[in-house]
Amino acid sequence: MQHPSIHHQRSRPIGAGQLRAFEAVARHLNFRAAADELSLTQSAVSRQIQGLEDDVGVALFLRHTRAVELTGAGALLLRAVIPSLERIDGAVRMIRQSAGRKSVAISTWASFASMWLIPRLEAFQEAHPDIDIRIDATDTLVDLDTADVDLALRYSLPAHVPSQAFRLFGEQLTPVVSPWLLKSGPRLQKVEDLARFALVEASDAHRSQHMEWLSWQRWFEMHHVSGLEPKRWLYFNYAHQIAQAALTGQGVALVRTPLIAESLASGDLAEPFPQLRLDSPLAYWLIVGARNAARPEVVAFCSWLKAQAAQTREAIGDGPDPETVDNLD
Repeated sequence: MQHPSIHHQRSRPIGAGQLRAFEAVARHLNFRAAADELSLTQSAVSRQIQGLEDDVGVALFLRHTRAVELTGAGALLLRAVIPSLERIDGAVRMIRQSAGRKSVAISTWASFASMWLIPRLEAFQEAHPDIDIRIDATDTLVDLDTADVDLALRYSLPAHVPSQAFRLFGEQLTPVVSPWLLKSGPRLQKVEDLARFALVEASDAHRSQHMEWLSWQRWFEMHHVSGLEPKRWLYFNYAHQIAQAALTGQGVALVRTPLIAESLASGDLAEPFPQLRLDSPLAYWLIVGARNAARPEVVAFCSWLKAQAAQTREAIGDGPDPETVDNLD
């Protein structure tokens, strides 16, 4: 008989959902970003992590006021979880393929997935009902040679993508506003009138040199506007949040034209200064993993994606970059 003072180890199996939540939080070191990636609420992710910590028996994260940090136990578990999840995903992929299920796995970031890709997917699914689509929305760059992903859609400077990357389209930055706000609020006829409104922009617009292109400050400088102070500022982490703030009349947002072209065309958003669009050095790219590029379902998806990109280029008046003109359809 075992002595009663000996601690009984927990033996309940760990849930796969808990491990995926743990890996996402550990990678982002942010509960909200992990929740966005997993399409869960932040409280749901917190419950998953709390349940995992209860099952393991120790804390896996140190929760600070503005940051999350892995504990030693968390780092140890993460080293085991990452390769395990990769092996599981790879095995499931092989099983699906051997069972005759065609699938395409896409890595992209959340705003692009929700604002551009997902609204168009129904057309692809109607044309190819036998092809399953999986979207992994993450800001983390993946290695297409090893990851369980067929292709990646990225937002980057031309110099930061591989030579085989296909340029989908470029972008311009332009102010947009809800037509309802224009009717019910102050007038917006000249740039100086922006001082009457709340201005919305990306909260990370000042974190790196190329992201400065997304800032109102840059837009003002390029159009020789100085000293303008808005009614207030609104900052959001994601492009879809910025667009939503404009759609709901919370202020004037500086947005990327490819992501709101449909809202402009439908009249859900108005562009008060169409003559003052600002060209951005950034572009949207398709990168296909070499090991999967020849699979018929990947070829079909890429062909469809390029056709969709051509429509967006036409809608926003985007011309090809000179160095990539030979790669454009």
